[in-house]
Amino acid sequence: MPGSSSDSERLSRRGLLGAFGAGAAGVGLVTAGALAGSGSTGGSDSASVPFEGTHQAGIVTDVQANLHFAAFDVTTTDRLTLVGLLKDWTKAARQLTAGMPIGGAAGVDGGPGPAPPKDTGEAYDSHAARLTLTVGFGPSLFDDRFGLAPARPAALVDLPRFPKDVLQPARCGGDLAVQACADDPQVAVHAIRNLSRIAAGRAAVRWAQLGYGKAASTDRTQPTPRNLFGFKDGTANPSNQETAVLDEHVWVHREDDPAAAWMAGGSYLVARRIEMIIETWDRTSLDEQEQIIGRNKGEGAPLGSQREFDVVQPASLPAASHVRLAHPSRFDGARILRRGYNFVDGADGLGHLSAGLFFIAYQRDPRRGFIPIQMSLAADDALNEYIRHTGSGIWAAPGGIGPGGYWGDRLFDST
Repeated sequence: MPGSSSDSERLSRRGLLGAFGAGAAGVGLVTAGALAGSGSTGGSDSASVPFEGTHQAGIVTDVQANLHFAAFDVTTTDRLTLVGLLKDWTKAARQLTAGMPIGGAAGVDGGPGPAPPKDTGEAYDSHAARLTLTVGFGPSLFDDRFGLAPARPAALVDLPRFPKDVLQPARCGGDLAVQACADDPQVAVHAIRNLSRIAAGRAAVRWAQLGYGKAASTDRTQPTPRNLFGFKDGTANPSNQETAVLDEHVWVHREDDPAAAWMAGGSYLVARRIEMIIETWDRTSLDEQEQIIGRNKGEGAPLGSQREFDVVQPASLPAASHVRLAHPSRFDGARILRRGYNFVDGADGLGHLSAGLFFIAYQRDPRRGFIPIQMSLAADDALNEYIRHTGSGIWAAPGGIGPGGYWGDRLFDST
């Protein structure tokens, strides 16, 4: 594990439990097996994604199957206490993303005396499951509490109120955001649960969202996923193999904002909770659905074309279609990286599904990316009859962490 020299902390969650029941000879075998399964390739539960790097994991990482997203309010007003929280979170994240319980063996055994165990335990029988944890800092963190105002990036703007928004304040904003993605839903939930526990007395969950069934892909070798309206979603999403495209449209450059050079290698995260009026959509004819989206429902090809990845000709699509209004040609070529998830949050008293898309987008500058795109869609998109935006937030997700670093270290070092 990066940043740890403890042999016990190199064990996976499953390895730790096996070791405790196996005896000395079994410990060596379990440890070797856990280490052998810690690579970043493949889709098995044992696969892990490196935590350290130039960029935070969970942005261009191949999209995992499940999401637990949480926004936090910082409850302390002491700068050193906030830094301590971020350091504690980073230490825990290194363990979690490597498939280990928080605290290593101590996480299984518990604390001294009557203290509860360091890890809540519901993922002891799981591996890393390609868990990634991505952190962002909201505009509200740059108020007068922590001396961060001079380092607030110009691109970290408060999102405007878009036409037709029906935002619920309890689902908006947050000083901090943590995006947990994993191929095992229990692993993603476990990560947020334990980070929330660590934050006690320093930060508290403001709102959270579970997601399943990825509604975007960063890997062109995989089939394009579908949203709950049944259409392929994110066909034109940049691939994680298109490094030049990512460098131009997703990653922040140091020269973008000299006053916020700490954001170099990072990206700006926008999240929107979009409820879909499923029952009304399901009564709409196929032809009308395709006219609204601008693609056919089966293959996903632009209307008038044959294949999903045929070049879109915006002028040939219906004027109010979603694909035409969101096309990069309308926004000086600006592109965003989508990383959304479907969600179903039960049903209302009438039996209507509370379901939709938890939209996540990363970009180099939201003033040239998400904001003008959404302003156009909110004004004219025919899809607006079937959706409503109920949650919203924007955060600055800094660049990756080096050995011994912590989330936000360059920000706090610069101020």
